[in-house]
Amino acid sequence: MDGDQQSNPRTVEEVFRDFKGRRAGIIKALTINVEEFHRQCDPEKENLCLYGFPTEQWEVNLPAEEVPPELPEPALGINFARDGMQDKDWLSLVAVHSDAWLLAVAFYFGARFGFDKADRKRLFNMINDLPTIYEVVTGMAKKQAKEKSSASNHSGNKSKSNSKQQGSVSQGKYTKTLQLRDEDDDGLEEEEDEEHGDTLCGACGENYASNEFWICCDLCEKWFHGKCVKITPARAEHIKQYKCPSCSNKRARP
Repeated sequence: MDGDQQSNPRTVEEVFRDFKGRRAGIIKALTINVEEFHRQCDPEKENLCLYGFPTEQWEVNLPAEEVPPELPEPALGINFARDGMQDKDWLSLVAVHSDAWLLAVAFYFGARFGFDKADRKRLFNMINDLPTIYEVVTGMAKKQAKEKSSASNHSGNKSKSNSKQQGSVSQGKYTKTLQLRDEDDDGLEEEEDEEHGDTLCGACGENYASNEFWICCDLCEKWFHGKCVKITPARAEHIKQYKCPSCSNKRARP
């Protein structure tokens, strides 16, 4: 595909960056851009595949014509099942196959450029530290993160963190930003980082970092990087009820 023409990773770090870019593109298709993805997967068309590119973009297209193709191909014919399943089940099925495809592409590069046992293990561990696309799409990643901390600890830590954060919890709006701390706040910082470290972005599926702006959807209660949903801290201050792209699309859809 056109988006792959410039991709030729040769080191473990380069292959991992390639993996993350493709993964981010597919997650966008199955979450943020789900309405457009649904529209493009017309069952009346020929066998279609979902491609993710290193540039964090996605594309629904026909499979490569050459046999064998330059890279492993995604699952074929994802459009045919679109109207025969519940949307959430169809998206979950595409997510599972996309996870398998991403691993195939990553280890294709590993084989092509002669990664040894140590490199293959390191690459797998780097990939395995990220939640799968399936976990992000189905909400399992968020559920697993919640199970790691008890409800009592979460409540206690949240109340402590509110007094230190530049963001606020008001009118259903909660933003995570850089914190103003002095030397006496080191213990609180570690406590907050431990609590929020398992929080995952509903768009890209990556972990919370204390130096990033986050916002929570008031409907599905998923957290998002501000950059992933194009919301700035200044804009968030004027939003009374934030609805993520997926929830906005659901409400608009007949």
